[in-house]
Amino acid sequence: MANIQSQIKRNRQNERRRQRNLAVRSRLKSEARKVLEAAEAGDREAAAAQFRSAARAIDKAVAGGVLHKRTAARRKSRLAKRLAAPSAETE
Repeated sequence: MANIQSQIKRNRQNERRRQRNLAVRSRLKSEARKVLEAAEAGDREAAAAQFRSAARAIDKAVAGGVLHKRTAARRKSRLAKRLAAPSAETE
């Protein structure tokens, strides 16, 4: 346990940031899941809308320092590729 005042404060800040980052990462996973569920259901319009929402959340995570910009680009690319792939519904 730290007994230096600045380190005690730093520990409090780190814990708050950890909790916030955990919530953001959880939300990103939920957004991605919604995109994939809409795509699997065959609803192109809903999937596209969910993708825009997910991409926006990913970009906000980058701005907040939760994700690296290349990680964000990779995630958005993978989601877009899954949306563009022909689904079993259209065959």
